Amino acid sequence: MIKLEHIARTFKVGDELVHGLDDVSLDINDGEYISIMGPSGSGKSTLLNAIGLLDKIDAGRYFLDGTDVTELSELEQAGVRREKIGFVFQTFHLIPRLTAAENVALPLTLAGVEHEERKQRVNEALQSLNLTDRAHHRPDQLSGGQRQRVAIARAVVTKPVVILADEPTGNLDHASGIDVINILETLNKQGITLLLVTHDIELGERAHRIIHMMDGKVLS
Repeated sequence: MIKLEHIARTFKVGDELVHGLDDVSLDINDGEYISIMGPSGSGKSTLLNAIGLLDKIDAGRYFLDGTDVTELSELEQAGVRREKIGFVFQTFHLIPRLTAAENVALPLTLAGVEHEERKQRVNEALQSLNLTDRAHHRPDQLSGGQRQRVAIARAVVTKPVVILADEPTGNLDHASGIDVINILETLNKQGITLLLVTHDIELGERAHRIIHMMDGKVLS
């Protein structure tokens, strides 16, 4: 499903070149549950951003579902990102003035999904995450755990094939964090490929496979 061949990404910090990703090659199969671990600055989030087509790589090739997405235009990559990839971030990235339902609907609105279908899919996503009674609440009226569940609903409403979760429990208390991980793991059991960046060893070890990173390289 995901195949990375000799991926490189460098950043210029002052006069120094920093290797965010250094000759990274990976194969990830459909339906896998993978945690990506390593110290701060090891390249975990850079790897996730590259896979999510949020960050342009400098060298190498990236295949998603057999398509070399490195050869696509920015507009074509945006289409792939919208249709196939769901994102869950540490800081939720919800729009404050929109209700939970409106935040979840946003990617469908941008994709031009018709109103009735959009409404049905949003309702289904909110119901699946026990958020129906919070549909008309704004983010500032929700707890941290509820905000993250709204973010997950927004990630899955487009029916992606892969979810990229970057420290999704980082801003949550332990109980809320476990609740969020259980939800992500349930989605994985339904067939969605799950890539989870975490510093938490306990959470990381719940995955089927662990990718350890250091200085932009995959160690194991």
